[in-house]
Amino acid sequence: MIDLKQYGYIEAETPPIGLIPGRVTELQRDQYTVITEQGEVTAVLKGAFYHSVGTREEFPCVGDFVFLQYNESGASRIAKLLPRRSKFSRADYSGHAAGYAKTILEQVVATNFDYVFIASSLNWDFKVSRIMRYLTQTRQSGGQPVVILTKADLIPDFSTPLAEVQKTAPGVPVHAVSSHTRSGLDELSEYLQPGKTVVFLGMSGVGKSSLLNALMNQDVMTVKGIREADSRGRHTTTHRQLFMLPSGAMVIDTPGMRELGLFGADDGISAGFHDVEDLITQCRFSDCRHQTEPGCAVLVALADGSLAPEHWERYLVQKRENKFVDDKTGYLINKRAWQKSIAMQHKGKKGGHKK
Repeated sequence: MIDLKQYGYIEAETPPIGLIPGRVTELQRDQYTVITEQGEVTAVLKGAFYHSVGTREEFPCVGDFVFLQYNESGASRIAKLLPRRSKFSRADYSGHAAGYAKTILEQVVATNFDYVFIASSLNWDFKVSRIMRYLTQTRQSGGQPVVILTKADLIPDFSTPLAEVQKTAPGVPVHAVSSHTRSGLDELSEYLQPGKTVVFLGMSGVGKSSLLNALMNQDVMTVKGIREADSRGRHTTTHRQLFMLPSGAMVIDTPGMRELGLFGADDGISAGFHDVEDLITQCRFSDCRHQTEPGCAVLVALADGSLAPEHWERYLVQKRENKFVDDKTGYLINKRAWQKSIAMQHKGKKGGHKK
């Protein structure tokens, strides 16, 4: 019998008769792997589940806790998704055109985690601006961000990029590690405590799978050789999966992201750029555009050097992108509500003619 408390389960509500709790540990297409008290089971969504949710972000994801109908001789059926305490999402631009705009949907990457390890390689592709984007979405997620600078063994001195991240993101823990030499891995033990869940995020080739292998003390993920041209790994992570570490902590490994699109990140932007938003409140005019207006606190701060131009630019870029996504998703939500309303009206009219 498996103790689900070791997997972070807290019984907030009693399962209905015929259902048992579990945690989703893997998702491949429409098939789930769920850990339960009876062990690991394969599961699919119960038919009624599809009709009880409005959007795809309400479908189970790796890290979710669920109630399911257990079937020891076949696929179990997930009947209910339990409330999430944290959720990392990104904007998915791969949808089809709907009305005047291409659909922008929320893609839930992982749920119910305590920490987010933002992995960035210390090779030529190191960019603070990219780390800042991950920090913004992480602050929105409900998890605590930790920046992991990987492949520290590939450069003679990583003090400069380490200091750059620490300066740009004050208060956020930053660690330089090497999965190959195991340098710096001991520093991560404070986060990898029994019952805690960490999600690994970052671009392809930054060393997430290698880091997981090092923490597991065995090769659970295939990692191909390093390309000499750019010092990037060529791993084969194709889906999200939750692993139990020897320490009793859990890691959700995720495929690399070519680009992180912000989604619903108002609070994340405010948390990461609170200094900028404090300045904006000090402007003489409430509708100040921060261009040529008199009494603009932002322009004063840019002129005297107290506000770095690159910090201001990152703020503007993230605000514009987040507003764009909000506008498009808001349009689609309103359209769905309108279509549902029309459908209900037609249904009512048809029902009214019945004798």
